[in-house]
Amino acid sequence: MLNENYVYYPEQLTGEELDAFLVRGWYRMGQSIFTTHFISLHDEAYRVYWFRYDLQKLKWGKSIKRLIKLNSQFHVTIRPFELSEELEQLYSLYKTHIDFEAAQSIHYWLHGDQPANVFDTHLVELRDNGVLVAAGVFDKGHESIAGIMNFYHPDYKKFSLGKYLMLIKIQYALQAEKKLYYPGYIVKDYPRFDYKLFVDSNAAEIYIPERQGWFAYDPVLLKDIENPNG
Repeated sequence: MLNENYVYYPEQLTGEELDAFLVRGWYRMGQSIFTTHFISLHDEAYRVYWFRYDLQKLKWGKSIKRLIKLNSQFHVTIRPFELSEELEQLYSLYKTHIDFEAAQSIHYWLHGDQPANVFDTHLVELRDNGVLVAAGVFDKGHESIAGIMNFYHPDYKKFSLGKYLMLIKIQYALQAEKKLYYPGYIVKDYPRFDYKLFVDSNAAEIYIPERQGWFAYDPVLLKDIENPNG
């Protein structure tokens, strides 16, 4: 039987150690590393599967190239993460236009009640004529990166900036010769999280704890795992 969740608070964390947690289906939450196999949504329990892209298998499709071209007007900066009032203001504005529960602030999302950051955290900024319109946060491992959060100005919704930020993180990972990109989990029978598959489902993998390993994403496989006797 699967346990519901585990949480670990590291005092320090190397890139190799982050890789080791990610490859076992663990992920960042505040300043902790945790794993879970179920979440509660609308008072119902759903099974979750940790998800990643094998960057060596990744191919850009036409829709991805169109999205990159659509957003070529924005200036992109990637640097070590440093929290600012500008970022918090953008996040607060983003929260007013979403229909799901989110952390009260960037600081709370990344730190909780812990003052120090044990992760190697980086920030992606998108600016339109100098104005910050979107931002994304990721953690660097030795051979991987983990996407932590994305948010954007509601007036720019038509540009699909959440997805575009994922592409920028992947491009960064490829240039840095990383092998894997972890964007979190997908949720069985709850399609809100399926947007993470948009990049290239043929390069997507899910972690199956019952088999203690990563397998090519396949909805049929999920049915077999959850209904082994048919």
